Amino acid sequence: MRTVVIGGTGHIGTYLVPRLVALGHEVVSVSRGNRQPYQFHRSWEKVQKVVMDRMAEEQAGSFAQKIRDLRPDVVIDLICFTHESARHLVEALDGRVQQFLHCGTIWVHGPSAVVPTTEDWPRRPFGDYGIRKAQIEAYLLDRARRRSFPATVLHPGHIVGPGWVPINPAGNLDVEVFASLARGEEIALPNLGLETLHHVHAVDVAQAFVNAMTHWSSAVGESFHVVSPAALTLRGYAEAAADWFGKSARLKLLAWNEWRETVNPQDAA
Repeated sequence: MRTVVIGGTGHIGTYLVPRLVALGHEVVSVSRGNRQPYQFHRSWEKVQKVVMDRMAEEQAGSFAQKIRDLRPDVVIDLICFTHESARHLVEALDGRVQQFLHCGTIWVHGPSAVVPTTEDWPRRPFGDYGIRKAQIEAYLLDRARRRSFPATVLHPGHIVGPGWVPINPAGNLDVEVFASLARGEEIALPNLGLETLHHVHAVDVAQAFVNAMTHWSSAVGESFHVVSPAALTLRGYAEAAADWFGKSARLKLLAWNEWRETVNPQDAA
């Protein structure tokens, strides 16, 4: 089976591509530049590598045609962020692929009304990223159910793995939060520290894509969460991280408006 992975050298693709090769797929990895995957694996020697700037090609109206010209049986799109981008690709591939897998995000749900939130829970996204990903999901599933386009959507949580800074217990990417916990220093958390994060390792996300391909008949026309067994509260995360360093977490809980004054605007966004 000839499988094209768009964004193949990224965090998910680093683990997904070798799995596909091991299963006997003829893999084509499409990426913007010649960057190497985050982890070396000899399977990459068997992969056809195609350099293609998606944004530039889409502006020229040629990206979807170039993906179709690669003659894929399956397309895995790990870097689609707008409805228009998805639509152009789907229209070019309609009737030509056995399966089309899109990488979404749990941000399509917006604020959690219940925990855990299941796949069938209504979407209430906020922010450009979550809203656009929800639009893509709605489009793909509608196309699958009305016109039999073989689409599957997978929604990872907060992806972690080598080369990727994890979301910290304060809900941002400031690595100094981990350093402070390691030193036994006090850190500030917003509100009561009961907001949740739902991490998942990139290797598990890769396996989920493989499973969706293996169980094609059950996966087409559906979306799936790809997360760890349980979410962590900010407070629980901080305590677990501090304990890993042999320390006790020293936490200062602040009302949101107070807490946001202790971090830069980007970390409070």
